[in-house]
Amino acid sequence: MNRSRSLLWVLTLLVAGSMTQAAETGCGHFAVGSGSYTARHRGVTRHYRVYVPQGYDGTHPMPVVLAFHGWSGDENEFIDDAAVTQDADRRGYIIVAPRGLGSEGPEHRNNSWTFRGSASGVAPNGEPICDATLTPDYRYPSCRSDVAKSTCSWTQCQDDDVDFVQALVQRVESTWCVQSERVYAVGGSNGGMFVWELLQNPKTSGLLRAAAPIVGLPHRGYLDGPAGPTATPVILITGVRDPVVPPGPWDDTSATTTSNDNDRYFYTGATAIMRRWAAASGCGVAESEAATPFGAAAADCRSYCAREAGKWPRVLDCRADMGHDYGLSWSWPLIMDFFDRQ
Repeated sequence: MNRSRSLLWVLTLLVAGSMTQAAETGCGHFAVGSGSYTARHRGVTRHYRVYVPQGYDGTHPMPVVLAFHGWSGDENEFIDDAAVTQDADRRGYIIVAPRGLGSEGPEHRNNSWTFRGSASGVAPNGEPICDATLTPDYRYPSCRSDVAKSTCSWTQCQDDDVDFVQALVQRVESTWCVQSERVYAVGGSNGGMFVWELLQNPKTSGLLRAAAPIVGLPHRGYLDGPAGPTATPVILITGVRDPVVPPGPWDDTSATTTSNDNDRYFYTGATAIMRRWAAASGCGVAESEAATPFGAAAADCRSYCAREAGKWPRVLDCRADMGHDYGLSWSWPLIMDFFDRQ
């Protein structure tokens, strides 16, 4: 065998070896970096942005956080915040931030995520999810004809967001080197409400390792538990002065009502949904939530669940003295600590 053929043979073995190692880790030659991307889903163009942390080389799998923006936001809402990207660099997390859909062109305003009751505008019993006499008509053109049952409808009907998230995760797994068993979700406001949908929907109930809705709760009447056999660990961040999605008082399972100037939407209270989630996690809910040593100085964190060895409680309810705000400077590190310990 001549020298050139010997060199070719060695290179072939090296490539084959690296491919075998990549297959063992679940990765290929994934050197794709940070950037903004598009994908067609059911005939609709969807946008998403990816932040790849420093040190990513495409060969070592990293966990992923899906970040869902609030109503009228976009894919930059979380990734443009230094608290998010700096923490991702430190911990080695890939951040994937998709954009919701809004009204049809040319303006494409009010990007949103659709969850149970938000597009129909009604609760399971048929009652409106808002006081329509005080709440403006936010219905999207895509919902008016056959989906919206009341003028309380306020999210898009162009695409199936749950199905889109399934496709997006598959796309991310085939493009970046990720740990498929460590996919997490964070959502703010409307995005946080959508995170509850992902947890309650049979299509996606087993997709996430843990989740963190921020100032986002299901609409009144949608007090569903997890769709799967086990409850995904959840940390909920709310603001006790939030007029948009108020959590309600501690230990009060009543529904809450938006109290800002323009709207009167009805939501499931924080205690009700966290009690439901704790019960599904096998935690006792007969007593009040107990204060925990896990949390942040800015928030009062309580739980029905005891700490597991080496982990935090599976269900953590954190309420801060703030309004309709994400508080990312303190809430993001808290959320990531929760994710790391689940």
